[in-house]
Amino acid sequence: MTDAEPEVNGTEVEDDEQDSKQKKSDVKRHDDGAADLERVTDYAEEKEISADKISSAVAQFGNQRNKENELRVAKEKELQKVQVKKEDIELIMNELLVSKAQAEKVLREQSGDVVAALEAIISN
Repeated sequence: MTDAEPEVNGTEVEDDEQDSKQKKSDVKRHDDGAADLERVTDYAEEKEISADKISSAVAQFGNQRNKENELRVAKEKELQKVQVKKEDIELIMNELLVSKAQAEKVLREQSGDVVAALEAIISN
C-alpha cells in the first residue's frame, strides 16, 4: 500500500475530515477575534485627540501650577513678616516635640500667638 492510497477501513479519510473541521473551527475563531479587533480600532479612530487639545491641556496645567506657586510664595512672604520670639518657638518645640521649622511655621501662621499655635498643632 502506498501513502497516496486511502486505507480500507477509512481511518485516514476520517483523520483528514477531522483535520479540515479543526482548521475551519480555528479560522472561525480567528475571524471572531478579528471582528472584535475591528470594532475596537473603529472606536479608537473615532476618538482621536488633536495635538492642539493636548497642548492646550498641558498649558492649562502649567498655568495652574504657576498660580499655585505664586500664591505659596506670597503666603510665605507674608508669614516672614510676622515677628516671633525665639522663646515661643522653643516652648512649642519642647512641649509638643515638633521640629523647629514646623513650630516656627505654625507660630507665624497664628500671628505669633503661642496658645493658638499650640491648639493648631494639637488639632492637626
